[in-house]
Amino acid sequence: MEIRVLRYFLEIARAGNMSRAAETLHVSQPTLSKQMKELELELGKKLFRRGSTSLNLTDEGMLLRKRAEDILDMVDKTTDEFKALDDITGGEVHIGCAESHQIKYLAQAIKAFKKRYPLFHYHLTNGNTQQVTERLDRGLIDFAMIVEPPNLSKYNYLEIPETNVWGLVMKKSDALAKKERVCFEDLIGKELICSEQGMKFDIARWCGEKTDMLNLSGTVNLAYNGSVFVKEGLGYMLTFDRLVDTGVESELCFRPLEPLLETKMFMIWKKYQVFTPIAQLLLDDLKTQLYKIRSS
Repeated sequence: MEIRVLRYFLEIARAGNMSRAAETLHVSQPTLSKQMKELELELGKKLFRRGSTSLNLTDEGMLLRKRAEDILDMVDKTTDEFKALDDITGGEVHIGCAESHQIKYLAQAIKAFKKRYPLFHYHLTNGNTQQVTERLDRGLIDFAMIVEPPNLSKYNYLEIPETNVWGLVMKKSDALAKKERVCFEDLIGKELICSEQGMKFDIARWCGEKTDMLNLSGTVNLAYNGSVFVKEGLGYMLTFDRLVDTGVESELCFRPLEPLLETKMFMIWKKYQVFTPIAQLLLDDLKTQLYKIRSS
């Protein structure tokens, strides 16, 4: 299976039409059609359902599209890494990030770093811990910022200063907003919104076996999206502090949980990982920055 053919396949999948894909790729339609037929023969599966004016992917085609995107991401990343070996005035680093206000430490490090290396480019991918560690394991990112203790058998890590404080986001007009802190009993009977990871690990750690008494109405990966649902009256959101606008002009407020529930953040990378020069320099800078913060 050739990389070139995978690129052809993805363009056809995006365009949904052989002629348009051929124009974009600057190849003839017969050539493109022949390549796809050979690919189907090689895999022993039909990849397209051919209509009169369009092409749709079969289930096998959908699987190949996902795998091809991952493969080509890795190929492009590897190409960029080799280009960067002889050029440490710049380069690219890929980082997977969970949601947390502590991302500010990464942002501060990158801001200072770009002053020395103006050709440096960063790429952030958002997701929960499982999603970003999967990308790390597959070599699609260099680092991951996660909000649960790392697997020490697989990863090296830096512990980020401060903690994330769990609480409830609600409308300021809600009766519960009059309280300074929210306890477990306050949550009984409420329509709750939370990340799957947070409910499974952090909230379960907070209330133990009583977790089943809570009504998880919906799950979200991004706190901003969850805050929109809260504004629309769909419930209350359990989340970290400082992720949602709860300022004077906002109709929302945040109340911490009682007893206090905190979660730490870690930056991780694979053990024995060989970095590009620019990625290693960024890691060294971040280590120095965090050491200074802890020593101050």
